[in-house]
Amino acid sequence: MRTKSNWVKHNGWERKIKRRGMGERDVKVELIQYTPEPEKVIAAAARLCYSADPVPELLEQLDEEKVARFVQKLRSMGHLSPFEHVSFQFSIDGVSRALSHQLVRHRIASYSQRSQRYVKEEGFDYITPPSIRRNPQALERFEKVMITLQEEYQELLALVPAEDARYILPNACTTSLLVTFNARSLLNFFEHRTCMRAQWEIRLMAEKMLELVREVAPNVFSQAGPTCITQGVCHEGEMSCGRIKALQRQV
Repeated sequence: MRTKSNWVKHNGWERKIKRRGMGERDVKVELIQYTPEPEKVIAAAARLCYSADPVPELLEQLDEEKVARFVQKLRSMGHLSPFEHVSFQFSIDGVSRALSHQLVRHRIASYSQRSQRYVKEEGFDYITPPSIRRNPQALERFEKVMITLQEEYQELLALVPAEDARYILPNACTTSLLVTFNARSLLNFFEHRTCMRAQWEIRLMAEKMLELVREVAPNVFSQAGPTCITQGVCHEGEMSCGRIKALQRQV
């Protein structure tokens, strides 16, 4: 069936395409592994500093109520080194290379990413930003560029190695990652990336990650998020989104 959605004009002629653009709803985040009883480990690590008892005995002494009280006290004091003893591992799919370039700036974490050197990207999927999706003219231009890049990449593969053909792949190209954070680093990540000033795609991913870890470590992450919510302050200055003022009016 010929519809507006599967035909585009390209270089003066029309061609049928398989649209491979992905949007914000296609971001997939899974918490695939984490330290067992993460909050209990944090509480035991903190108690060890002030106890002659070995860790196994400290763990036995901690019940759910003590663990919750200990973790919340550590958070309020800003004593976060014990949080570094627990880690969370995420599988992330359907995000752009633009996102992954931002993600790896969080240095206290471990990353593995699908390689464009060894994995060929024929007919690559790509992320279409919401502003482009909402603008028919922008969407048409954007998809034409993606089609051209797909075609040129395919032709380059016949001429040069994939490690060189990849130089024309766009930031919009999707990728997959395996990411491991410790809890302290995650708190810092959420502080910056759930902020409304964060770029929309990484903010969406961070919100999904936060939702997942809150289920398994609620006392650690219940108050995680941007500083306007967690501390009542905004460090963005003139670039502030303005949410802090709205929150202050509610108090």
